[in-house]
Amino acid sequence: MKMFTQTKFFTGSALLIAISFSQVVKAQEVITIQQAVDKTLTNNLTIKQAQFSAAISEENLTQSKYALYPNLNASINPNLTFGRGLDQTTFQVTNQTSLYTSGNLSTNVDLFQGFSKINQIRQNKTLLEADKSNVDKIKNDLILNVVTAYLQVLYNTDLERASKEQLDISNKTLVRENALLDAGNKTLADISQAKSQVATAELNLTNAQNALSISYLTLGQLMEMQPNQKFLVQAPLIDNIKAVPNTASPEEIYNNALNIFPDIKLAGLRSLAAKQAIAVAKGGYYPSLSMGAGLNTSYSYQFNYAGQNPQSSFVDQIDQRLGQSIGMSLQIPIFNGFSARSNVRRAKITYNNTLTQEQLAKNNLNKVIFQATTDLKAAESRFRSTQNAFNAQKDAFYVVEQRYNVGLVNSLDFSTAQTNRNKAEIDFIQAKYDLLFRAKVIDYYLGKQITF
Repeated sequence: MKMFTQTKFFTGSALLIAISFSQVVKAQEVITIQQAVDKTLTNNLTIKQAQFSAAISEENLTQSKYALYPNLNASINPNLTFGRGLDQTTFQVTNQTSLYTSGNLSTNVDLFQGFSKINQIRQNKTLLEADKSNVDKIKNDLILNVVTAYLQVLYNTDLERASKEQLDISNKTLVRENALLDAGNKTLADISQAKSQVATAELNLTNAQNALSISYLTLGQLMEMQPNQKFLVQAPLIDNIKAVPNTASPEEIYNNALNIFPDIKLAGLRSLAAKQAIAVAKGGYYPSLSMGAGLNTSYSYQFNYAGQNPQSSFVDQIDQRLGQSIGMSLQIPIFNGFSARSNVRRAKITYNNTLTQEQLAKNNLNKVIFQATTDLKAAESRFRSTQNAFNAQKDAFYVVEQRYNVGLVNSLDFSTAQTNRNKAEIDFIQAKYDLLFRAKVIDYYLGKQITF
């Protein structure tokens, strides 16, 4: 009975542990690179701010179109007067209390304003397209940031794994050295050397774990995730990565990027909008012609009316006093403190500045692409070199380890071989992810979807 109770206890404990482990696994959401990109594009607040700016530009465009329509305004003006005043019926000055109300309905339409309104619509259309391109630019930049942060997580994950393996080797070495010390085959100097290797391995592991935590935090911030939301990244199958052949020349990549890259499109649209602003400003040189029409009437009532004729009814007064008007207005600018000329000059300066910014964007893109292709070639060479070096150091360490186990190599030589292997592995891990990143940068400028 006692054994059954213990078995039942252990079974229940195992079940609780399994449930707890299951809950931990569920809490650790696994995110692929595509999911990381999608979450960023959906949640990132910088994108939302740019979308709000585009929405304002769209409303500005709508309003500039409405500005072509005539306006229509109505007004009612009631006035209550006391004491001596003009009798609105007899038009004599009397002592009275009266209510006088007038109403007006007017409309006005601009017939010509130097095409400034038409040009304003054109400019607002361009500004809307520019803001939409800015949204695309921000998304494009964020995609590259996500890929960078994602690869940094993968690199730090591999670095943590390698550090754990090296710590395990160092701990086993320390155990063996202590056993040999007890047998009289090792000295305290050998033990100190082994302890130093353990301490170094522990420090390397701590640094790797801290770097991994920070890289996860950076990726989570891009996706606008809360710090307490834990997740894991899905490692792609890149253990057998090879040098990625790059058949496209820097000139081909640059020419392709000119047509698809949001930064260049945005700079071009801003230049076009600045050019259209010159046409808007030139509207101030021309006369403006407008036409208006209106209806007006009034009604009055004397509270202490003493005349012989009764007061007219509300409807009669409105009808009898109804007036209409129609007219045109021509305004010719002669001298306004050179304000129109200054507006045009400022618009031209702004346009020249945007042309310079557009060329600067093209120059920067060209420079970055040529640098990216150079970096890719260097990363390919470094990957091959570090791979060969790591394989050689692994073989060398294996030989030294075998000789060390039979007492043919002292602890100092063994420690040196282990350090060389550790460094070679870290260099290889770094080169592997650097090559992958450089290859994805080229895909980024070619407009390809970044996948692993």
